[in-house]
This record gives sequence, structure tokens and C-alpha cells, in this order.
Amino acid sequence: MTSPLAASALERPGAAGGACRLCGAGLRHTLVDLGKSPLCETFLDAAQIDHTEPFFPLHVLICGACWLVQLKEYVTPDGIFTDHYPYYSSYSTSWVAHAKAYCEMIVKRRRLGADSFVVELASNDGYLLQHFPALGVSNILGVEPSANVAAEAAKKGIPVRVAFFGLAEAERIVAEKGQADLVLGNNVLAHVPDLNDFFAGAARLVKPDGVITFEFPHLETLLKHNQFDTIYHEHFCYFSATAIAALAARHNMAFVDVEELPTHGGSLRVYIAHKGEPSQAVRERLAHEEAAGFKTLAFYAGFEERVKRAKRKLLAFLIEAKDAGKTVCGYGAPGKGNTLLNYCGIGTDFIDFTVDRNPHKHGRYTPGTHIPILPVEAIDTAKPDYILILPWNLKDEIVAQMAHVGAWGAKFVVPIPEAAVVTPGERP
Repeated sequence: MTSPLAASALERPGAAGGACRLCGAGLRHTLVDLGKSPLCETFLDAAQIDHTEPFFPLHVLICGACWLVQLKEYVTPDGIFTDHYPYYSSYSTSWVAHAKAYCEMIVKRRRLGADSFVVELASNDGYLLQHFPALGVSNILGVEPSANVAAEAAKKGIPVRVAFFGLAEAERIVAEKGQADLVLGNNVLAHVPDLNDFFAGAARLVKPDGVITFEFPHLETLLKHNQFDTIYHEHFCYFSATAIAALAARHNMAFVDVEELPTHGGSLRVYIAHKGEPSQAVRERLAHEEAAGFKTLAFYAGFEERVKRAKRKLLAFLIEAKDAGKTVCGYGAPGKGNTLLNYCGIGTDFIDFTVDRNPHKHGRYTPGTHIPILPVEAIDTAKPDYILILPWNLKDEIVAQMAHVGAWGAKFVVPIPEAAVVTPGERP
């Protein structure tokens, strides 16, 4: 039972207003308010850093009816997923390997073959669909709203429709190519402001005996492991199995299976079909969330204070390091890193530069904080004392790739769930 104290702590001026993007109920409860931040993927060139930047609220709300955690739509998708969107999935080797493993698994599980039709929603640069032809599934299609990353997929021979997906786009695909045996979307569901239109489109696109799979970071791990930096304007929603069950039921679809994944710090892969009974895994996951209190406001109380504590700890470490004359740089320029940097107020006063494997970001600057982004080799030249890992979900991959920095005594800093130092050779 929710305590009056917990409920009142989640209500505050400015939180009220707007309707839940899933069930339409009024929103009045706050999960966390991270202040205002620029769009996390708007990396700036040298001329732009002398101009005004737009900042938008990062005020996360809880629906007390269906328990979907969400942001208001401060920015429309076409203002985010533009023709110069800088995120390319293929620059993470571990993510490409994860995608390949999924393709191999789903081909066997669903017995997909030459007669099968597979559609990926938000197909990015073809990081996933590229694996299907070698598995005997060549009838594939990507749907991707950002023209520049879609062009990279096309170079790999992957057909892509440059469009925002919804019911209307699903009808066009069905009219031209028929329904799909498999519709999948990895880390796209959170990016959709019109959740019901998107889900209705997926339901229309999949065959009566087909399946839809979605992967997304799990709300439980966000809360449990203090992953507040995964909150940014591209992520309109933060999902639990409880919210997925409500979404499927609203569209008369069946939530038939779920898997827990280690990706992005802890994710769920859900399976949705036109008909079927929930698996034991689904029943256990929903029962776990019910027992944990996902349908009570008390469950969410206290998260904001943990976020503030993590901010103080990271800043205290950086202040002490700089006062001791230590040099600090960053590794990576991910969207989550920009939430962290802006919320904590970390700029070039603390971090000299950051590096990234994506050459499309080189020579640019992080939004809001204006930290220069350089090639990875810049670390070897500068030989910093500390390297702050901004894409902490890839920390194992990064620490292994950069183990040589230990030769000059450098150490890594992982900011989430709280600042911690990792010596090269140690397990993060």
C-alpha cells in the first residue's frame, strides 16, 4: 500500500498536466527531474558552440493508471531523427555480435527460411539485418527515419524505407509486400511518442501466425542500478513488463514470452503475437513486478535522491582529481553521456576531451558542455591519468580494448551506479 508520504513526494508543481501516451490518464507523479538539457545527439561544430542552444526539460513522469514511465513530448521525432542523425549501431562490436546472435536464434526458433519475410523497425545502418541472408532469409526490409544511416544500410545491399513507422506505413508495406513472419525492433519502442499508432502498425504488419519482438532497457534495472543517464529526449518511455502487458492488452495482442538480457545494463526482449498463452517466464516476470510494487507509487519514491547522491559522488571525485593535478578525459560520446555531463555540470573544466570510434563525431563538440570529440588515438597522445567511460554499458569491451593505458598508470572511471575507479586488468 502506498504511503501518503511517498505519494506526496512524487507530486510537485510543474509535474501535472498532459496525458499518458499509452492509456490517456492524467499525469501528475514525478519519477525524477533532471532539469533542462539539450538534445543528446545534437553534436556541434566549431561555429555552433558560440551560438544559443535550445534546452528542454528532462522531467520524467509516472502514470498511476497503467504504470508507464514517460517524458512529455518536448521535441517531435522529426526534430531528433534527422537526415544527419549521428548514431551508427555498427561502431559497437559487441552490439553487432548481439544482433548476429539474435538472428541465429530467431531463425531457428521461428523456422525462418527462403519464404519468410522479416521487417526491422528502426534498422539504423543495417547492423542486424545484414546477418539474415547468410542464414537463408533474404526477403528482408528495414524501416528507418534517418536518411543518412539508412544510406549506410543500402550500401550493404539492405532494402530500407526511409520513414517513421506507424499504422499508415504498415498498411503501405502490407499492400506492396504482404505481411511479415517476423517484425522486430531493438531499442526503438522507447523512441516512439505515439506508442499506440506504432504498436498498431506492428500488429497490422505481422502475419496471424507471426511474431513481434522488441528489446528495450528494463525500467527495473534503470531504477535498481541508478541508470539515470539513460533518460534523454529521444526516450519518450521507460518500459517494464507490466507496461508491456498493458500495451499488448490494449491492442488485443498476446504477450507470449520474455527474456532477460544483459545489454544496455539490463534489458528485456518481449515476444508479442496475435494469439497465444503467456509463457512461464512472462507469468514469473509479471508476478515479480507485482510483488516488487511496480503498481504502487512507493516503489518509485527515493530514486531521485539516489540520482542526486551519484551526482555529488562523481563531482567530488573529479574535484579531488583536478585539485591533485590529475588529467581526465572521456571515452565515448553517447547520448547517455550527454545527460550525465549536463545534469552534473561537467565541461572542459573537468574533462579535457572525449574520444569516440564513430568518425562522424570527430571534430565536433558535446551538446551543452562543449567538450571536444577526438579519435580514440588521442588518448595515447595525451596519456591522461583517468578515463571516464561514458557508455558504461560497454565498459567490459572498452576496458579490454584500452588495456594498454595501464602502461602509463591510467585508470578508468565508471560513473554509474556511482563513481568507481577501475584499474586496467581488473574486472569492471
